[in-house]
Amino acid sequence: MSSENSAPESAPEAKTQITFDDLGLSAETLRAVKEGGYNTPTPIQAAAIPEVLKGRDILGIAQTGTGKTAAFTLPMIDILAAGRARARMPRTLILEPTRELAAQVAEGFDKYGKYQKLTKALLIGGVSFGDQDALLARGVDVLIATPGRLLDHFERGKLLLTGVQVMVVDEADRMLDMGFIPDIERIFKLTPFTRQTLFFSATMPPEITRITEAFLSSPKRIEASRPATTASTITQRVVMLPGGDPRTRRAALRAVMTGTGEVKNGIIFCNRKTDVDVVALSLKRHGFNAAPIHGDLDQSLRTKTLDRFRSGDLQFLIASDVAARGLDVPDVSHVFNYEPPRSPDDYVHRIGRTGRAGRQGASFTLVGPGDKKSLDAIEKLTGKPIEKAEVPGLPEASLGDPRDSGGRGRRAEELKKEHSKRISEKKQKYVKRDEDRPTASTEPLERTEVKSEPRPARREDQPRRNDAPRREPRAEQPRREDREDQPHQENRNNQPRRDERRPPRDDNGPSVTGFGDSMPAFLKPKK
Repeated sequence: MSSENSAPESAPEAKTQITFDDLGLSAETLRAVKEGGYNTPTPIQAAAIPEVLKGRDILGIAQTGTGKTAAFTLPMIDILAAGRARARMPRTLILEPTRELAAQVAEGFDKYGKYQKLTKALLIGGVSFGDQDALLARGVDVLIATPGRLLDHFERGKLLLTGVQVMVVDEADRMLDMGFIPDIERIFKLTPFTRQTLFFSATMPPEITRITEAFLSSPKRIEASRPATTASTITQRVVMLPGGDPRTRRAALRAVMTGTGEVKNGIIFCNRKTDVDVVALSLKRHGFNAAPIHGDLDQSLRTKTLDRFRSGDLQFLIASDVAARGLDVPDVSHVFNYEPPRSPDDYVHRIGRTGRAGRQGASFTLVGPGDKKSLDAIEKLTGKPIEKAEVPGLPEASLGDPRDSGGRGRRAEELKKEHSKRISEKKQKYVKRDEDRPTASTEPLERTEVKSEPRPARREDQPRRNDAPRREPRAEQPRREDREDQPHQENRNNQPRRDERRPPRDDNGPSVTGFGDSMPAFLKPKK
């Protein structure tokens, strides 16, 4: 199985004459879509929905925020309208890399499938196995899961994948980054060969291409936009820092958040979970309405925090890359990168949380002296340099632009001088301490004689050791040869000898080994 050899088709532009009525959806689904306030499909929706309804495999490539979720949710609802689910055998399977994205897809089915009698189950971590097992036992039409929790249920014998008709792999490149590719391959092998596969990804690294060639059958390739591109509605800026000290970086973050105009709400992304907690605590101490979210937090707390952010009760959300995809908050005004992400693709997904659905957005990335390679990789991927921001109250990068090699060299030289100065001050401190310490006397010590006390005199009534009474010697026992002359009966209290207690031997023949003196009659020699 391999992809089509023809050139990939670009998704048609969403023009005014193209509406959801032209895509072949059922009346019930169209009614739910219009009640949600949508009339015009996005490019990937306009291109993918008709092909999914035809039963073809889809390879969709589109940046985040282009409507990929509705591109497979809407046609799947119509496909599932005919049929009935069986216990522990879901009819469709949707794989998501994060819990938040899986919950978002589940909300989409509730929203667009409210006029269809469909059942669904959400298999994610942080939720009781018992509740999820109860849903599977009743039978579900749609199963939305993360790969790890799905395989946990399968290995416990609570789930069968032989009835899957449509399988969706969403955010495949994020699956690759999180190490889920071996699990994805295993799940593919557990599903029927005749399934319909919908594969969506923002980028197409070689490993993702290999999987599509192995498990997709002549897929329809749809590119809604060039892979790894940023939306034109996002204003991107970088903020140069004079050093890489965490305190300086946190102070610069606060200056950017307060000195770049009005910020309605924003997401601050960090590379490490520990930084998420530290930055959140720092912002709270300085009066910001902020809260953290990352993979180590309990699922109920993560859900509560996201609900607060969506409702506007929480202004700033500090997140790790687990939230870079799957946050369905349509009106995020700003995105702040505490530091450039390790992968340039993550930069595209991070800033894609703002500027959605035609709205204007802004992103700011803090760049220190050690972030030169990461910034170069981002600019190479996006194909254009990122403009430097002028932030009031922020100290100038006196050590030069971090993108210049000289800046980092001068910083290293200054750090070396500061280190040498600290070492010198420490040595002088120890020398002064030794000088103030009193010196030991070199005069010889006087010899003192230790007089031994005389031993106490022995009392007269105390016997000497040699005067103790000696034990009487044992009576002389006769020698062995002398004892043999005595009769045996006297030595054994007149008991007969052992050989005398035996019964007389039968003289009919010799004894047989193993039978003693009693030889069976059939062994006796005949006379």
